[in-house]
Amino acid sequence: MQEKYLMEIKNLQRHIRTLVMLEETESPVLSCYLNLEKGEAGYHETLEERWRLLRQSLTGKAVRDLDDVFARIDAFLKTELLPRARGVAIFGRGGAQPFFLPLQFQVPLPNWIVADSTPNIYHLVELKDTYHRYVVVVSTDEKARILEVNLGSVTEQIWKERPELRKRVGREWTKEHYQNHRRERTDQFFKEVIKILDQLMSASGYTHLILAGNPQITSRIRNALPKHLVTKLIEPLVTSGNEKLSDIVASTLNSFIQQEEKESQAMADRLQQRINTHGLAVAGTEASLNALMWGQADMLLLAMGYDPDPGWLCLTCGIINVSCEQPNVCSKCGNKGMREISIKEEMVRMAERTVCQIEVVGNSDILMRFGGVGCLLRYPKLERNPKHRIDQ
Repeated sequence: MQEKYLMEIKNLQRHIRTLVMLEETESPVLSCYLNLEKGEAGYHETLEERWRLLRQSLTGKAVRDLDDVFARIDAFLKTELLPRARGVAIFGRGGAQPFFLPLQFQVPLPNWIVADSTPNIYHLVELKDTYHRYVVVVSTDEKARILEVNLGSVTEQIWKERPELRKRVGREWTKEHYQNHRRERTDQFFKEVIKILDQLMSASGYTHLILAGNPQITSRIRNALPKHLVTKLIEPLVTSGNEKLSDIVASTLNSFIQQEEKESQAMADRLQQRINTHGLAVAGTEASLNALMWGQADMLLLAMGYDPDPGWLCLTCGIINVSCEQPNVCSKCGNKGMREISIKEEMVRMAERTVCQIEVVGNSDILMRFGGVGCLLRYPKLERNPKHRIDQ
């Protein structure tokens, strides 16, 4: 079924699960990521060039299956794109077991088109880690908006307006009485907003919160927050509270991405600390692959610049060889059926299958010293041979 809405994080995770569990067939899977920020002009040339090159690299029925998928993609791009979409990821396969899954996002994606036996999911995983979801409270003296932001798109908006306060200064109230009453009404209004916010974040499992508006108002709300919500705060955003929704979301996205990067850097620091103290961590391609294959990894950390050489998968016993050159035979079972694979893609597929968290870290000197990849572990290395292993 085609997705005709901008993607939310819970649906993205479900689709990633579908993609990693997709059974292989003789027909290749086309993974097509496109940047829509400049419309068709931003991706058309890349799409045409990749189609021509992939047709030249394939033969026989695989070419016909590929043409069928490209035809479906072309039809989708012409008729199904949503006006607010800035990125789209389309996965398709022809043949006896056809598959077609288009996903639209309000955040950009790179132009990246690959044909392989399995879907290419790294860019979805990176998008999920970078943008994820958070809550924004935009407040003024008179009203508050609570926004749920999923992958750059507002998926829920709750309004709360303060009841009208009649000015009864004169015979009935002194000015001081009026000001005190106004302050009490404002405090009560903020308490009601915080109650709604607390219920929303608790029910939906949000881990990040941004306060936006006049600094005096955001400061009052912050001071009234319970401790468990204070721990989820990102730096407040100064606004009038009356800006266009799209402008507010764009500004909060920048703050959220910066916070995410800080948290990613903290995970890289934790990896280094555990390695230095002989703790539950491994680093490097071979050790990380082994930890993932054993189900030992709790978190996979990938440097944004991590780009390992391809590896080789034995089609008989499942061993992965990380050497640069294709082995003549499998070192474990002796068979000759070896297929080239993307090591990074295989890592993220293993992580998703074993419910291992994935953290993509930008500009990490720590990770790059370890070869660009490492894992925080659930338990120590088992002193037994795994069913599958990584070989060099």
